[in-house]
Amino acid sequence: MAIDTTETTSASPTVHSPLGTRLSTRDKLVLFVLCAAQFMVALDFSVLNVALPVLGKDLGMSQSALQWAVTAFALPSGGFLLLFGRIGDLYGRRRLFLTGLALFGTASLLATFAWDPASFLTGRALQGLAAAAIVPTGMSLLTTTFPEGPARDRALGISGTLLSLGFTVGMVAGGVLTDVLSWRSTMGLLSVFALIVLPLAPGLLPESRTPDRPRLDVPGAVTVTGGLLALIYALSTAAERGFGGTDVIVTLAAGVLLLAAFVYIESRAHAPLVSLPMLRRRTVAWGNLGGLVTFSMMSTVVFALTLYLQETLGLSAFETGLVFGVQGVMSAVAGVYAPKVIGRFGARRTLVGSLTGQGLFVAGLVLVNAHTWSVWLATATVSLASMCHLGAIISYGLTVTSGVPDEEQGLATGLVTSTQQVGLTIGIPLLGVLATTSGDLLAGVHTVLALDAAIVLAAAVLVATGLGRDRSRPVETEALGLR
Repeated sequence: MAIDTTETTSASPTVHSPLGTRLSTRDKLVLFVLCAAQFMVALDFSVLNVALPVLGKDLGMSQSALQWAVTAFALPSGGFLLLFGRIGDLYGRRRLFLTGLALFGTASLLATFAWDPASFLTGRALQGLAAAAIVPTGMSLLTTTFPEGPARDRALGISGTLLSLGFTVGMVAGGVLTDVLSWRSTMGLLSVFALIVLPLAPGLLPESRTPDRPRLDVPGAVTVTGGLLALIYALSTAAERGFGGTDVIVTLAAGVLLLAAFVYIESRAHAPLVSLPMLRRRTVAWGNLGGLVTFSMMSTVVFALTLYLQETLGLSAFETGLVFGVQGVMSAVAGVYAPKVIGRFGARRTLVGSLTGQGLFVAGLVLVNAHTWSVWLATATVSLASMCHLGAIISYGLTVTSGVPDEEQGLATGLVTSTQQVGLTIGIPLLGVLATTSGDLLAGVHTVLALDAAIVLAAAVLVATGLGRDRSRPVETEALGLR
C-alpha cells in the first residue's frame, strides 16, 4: 500500500492490511489514546448535568443562569473548532492535541477550586478552548491513521460509541460524586483523566501536517471564529433574556454578517480555511445538518429530563444518574450493532432512520407526568431515543468524511466536530430555557419535548430529501469483521 505523500510524520507509518480487518498493536494503542481523549471531552459535557441544581445553590447561580455552566464550555469549543482544526493541519496535529490536553487539565483544576460564578465559568471556558484543540486534531489523527474503508469505519464506530458512552458515564459519575463528595469532585475527575492520558500520547501519536505549509487563511479564521462566537452568544443570551435586548440584536447581526463575509472570503482565498466545494457536497451539507439536529436535540432532552427528575419527581442526583446509566447501557448496545446496520443499509439510510427513531421516542416522553411511575417511562423511552441517537452520531460522521482526501481530513472532521459542538451549544439555550423559565416546570418540559421531537422528525425528512437515494454499495458486515 502506497504511503500518502500529503502527510509527513515523525514516526514510521503504520502498515495496514488491504481490507483493514486486523489492527496492529500500535494501531490499537493509538486508537485507545485518541478515544480516551474524546471520551474525556464527552464526559465533560455531561458530568455536571445532574449536579447543576447543587452547583447553582453553592455558587449562587439562578436556575435560568445554569445554562451558562454548559454554554461557557460550548461557546469557545464551537467557535474555535474550525480554526484549530486547520492550525493542526498546517503546523502539526499532535503538537496541538498535546497542548489541548495540558490546557484541559489545568482548566479543570481551576473549575474544581472555583470560588464564585466568574472563576467557575472561566475554568469552563478554558476547558472549551482546550476541547476545540483536542477534538478536531484527535479526529484527524484517527482518520489519517486508519485508511478509508472497513478499518476507518470500525475506528469511527468505536469512537462514536465511546463518545456516547462518555456522555452517559458522565451522568452516572456526576450523580455519584455529587451525592458522595460534592459537585467539585466532578471537575477534579476530569483533571485526573487528563493527567492519565497526557503522558501516554507523545510516544504513540505520530506528528502529521500538510507538507507544503501554506499560509493560514487569517481573514477566514477571524470571520468564522468571530461569527460563530457572536452567533452562539446571541442565541444563548436571547434564551435567557429574550431577543429584544440591544446586545442580542447587535451580536446576532454581527454573527450573520461575519459568517457571510467568511463565505465571500473563502470563495476567493488561495488556501481557504474551508473548501467551499466541500461544503457543496450533498453528503457534507446534509450529513452535518443531521449531526447538528441529533446533538442539539438530544442535549436538550437530557437537560430537560434532569430538571424534571429532580425538581418534579424529587429524585436525588444519584438516582437521576442511575436513570441515565440505563440510557448509557442501551447506547453501548447500540454502538455494537450500529456498524452492522450501517454495513447492511449504508450510512445515509441509517442516518435518516436513526433521526426518525429519535424523534418518535422523544415524542413519547411527552407522556411523563408528576406520578412516580413516570420514572420508568422516562427511563425506557430516553434509552430507546439514545440508541437511535448513537446510530445517527456514527452514520453522520461516516457520511460527511467519506471520500475526503487525507490532506483535507482536518477540515472535514473540523466541520463534523463543529456541528457537534454548536449543536450541543444551541439546543439547551433555544429550547431548554423554556423549561427553566416556565411557571409550571412540568408544562415547560412537555413543551420542550414536543418541539424537540418535531424538529428531529422534520430534519429526518429534509436529510432524506437532500441526500436522495443512496446508490453507494453498503460495506459488508463481514468486511467490518463483525461476524
